Amino acid sequence: MRLLVVEAEPELATLMRDALERSGFTVDLALELAPADDQNAVTRYDTIILDVALPDSDGLSLLQRLQLRAPSLPVLVLTEFDGLDDHVTGLGSGAADYLAKPFHMPELIARVRALLRRPGAVFGETLSLGNLVLDTTTRQVRVDHVDIGLSAHEIILLELLLRRQGHVVPREVLEAKLHSRDVQFGCNAAEALVLRLRRKLADAAATPCVHTVRGIGYLLTGMQ
Repeated sequence: MRLLVVEAEPELATLMRDALERSGFTVDLALELAPADDQNAVTRYDTIILDVALPDSDGLSLLQRLQLRAPSLPVLVLTEFDGLDDHVTGLGSGAADYLAKPFHMPELIARVRALLRRPGAVFGETLSLGNLVLDTTTRQVRVDHVDIGLSAHEIILLELLLRRQGHVVPREVLEAKLHSRDVQFGCNAAEALVLRLRRKLADAAATPCVHTVRGIGYLLTGMQ
């Protein structure tokens, strides 16, 4: 799942991104409203975390535009602890939840997961194929009820393949999904990631297998 963090404080924004990525999310950052608008215009996000105090504008103006463009998109508003008016205004403008600063990263992650588990959201479900199961809430992957260790990027890849099992996932879709601010996934990096996931699934005796469809992308099927 892909999140947009719109946070004016660079250090806090980086800490948030790192914590969320360790939890299995793909995260883009914006420190001001203008780049946040640009990124949201070209990328489909599952959740936006929005600071209301941005240097170039009021973050709530973006929230109001989001309500017109994507009313079902859950937005978590960040505000100062004493900004009660901001809380009320944000919820009245369509925010799904708010979190007062300062906060602990585990609380932020728990709030994001709660938003994604709401009815109609994409989180909080179990994806499975054969003897392979991915819990999208805990980000645990099991083969025959035994946990297997996958990296955050491997889990993102596996979730994408499981959601489209039986259908080819184009390479460019995979690369876009795995793109982050710091790392650009080219063809070779994406192929290397697929190879690592394929090997780990085979080592765990998983019945599903990741196939390469030459020149097009990747396909997850229920058999070797």
